[in-house]
Amino acid sequence: MALKQLRELAFGRSGDKGDVSNISLFARKPEYYPLLKEQVTAERVKAHFAELVSGKVERYEVDSLEGMNFVLHGALDGGATQSSRLDTLGKSMAAALLRMYVDDGR
Repeated sequence: MALKQLRELAFGRSGDKGDVSNISLFARKPEYYPLLKEQVTAERVKAHFAELVSGKVERYEVDSLEGMNFVLHGALDGGATQSSRLDTLGKSMAAALLRMYVDDGR
């Protein structure tokens, strides 16, 4: 088993709308995409952000782009105008997800 941080296998970008954050994840190489689909589940993303996300996490796959989008509900402590968090807009959430570990199967 060889654990790698997700950042070694994927690129990420994040944004927000109110109290919802979305994180897009794209495989760095086509051969990484099946591994991402298998291991980066909505449940694992929810667990990774357990202390920050109070709502559900949804995953949408975009096979033609070898990527996926995660929608995290209740992720920003009320949103930019209500939250006292340092990152009220969720701009750093992709970077936080890329610190998650996955098993690359080696």
